Amino acid sequence: MVKIRLRRRGRKQHPIYDIVAMHSRKRRDGEYIEKLGQYNPMTRPSTIQLDHERALYWVRNGAQPTDVARKILSIEGVLLRHYMEIKGKSSDEISAELERHRATVQARAQRMIAKRERVRLAKKAAEAKAESAE
Repeated sequence: MVKIRLRRRGRKQHPIYDIVAMHSRKRRDGEYIEKLGQYNPMTRPSTIQLDHERALYWVRNGAQPTDVARKILSIEGVLLRHYMEIKGKSSDEISAELERHRATVQARAQRMIAKRERVRLAKKAAEAKAESAE
């Protein structure tokens, strides 16, 4: 069975993952069939580079994504596109839905960045208040 999964690269404590299609019985960092993209969790926000057409090809042909790969494919809209094709939607409907999905994902990322910034500023203010109280 072919799986879409992550293949670790990078140095110690700084991983970079390749998104690959490989046989399910191969080792994590073993031989793969095709490289579909790259995922870097060390950047904020995490960066994902994916060949959408090839990922869609493998999903159409029955490749099973692992949990993390499924999340990445979902964020990138590959699974949504596949689902809408199965349902028989037209290419215009698919394009409109993918644009809406991308806007939703972008808004979610902006909310996460804003929240992280608020937490950072609150922590800084608390530290300043603690120093002035001493």
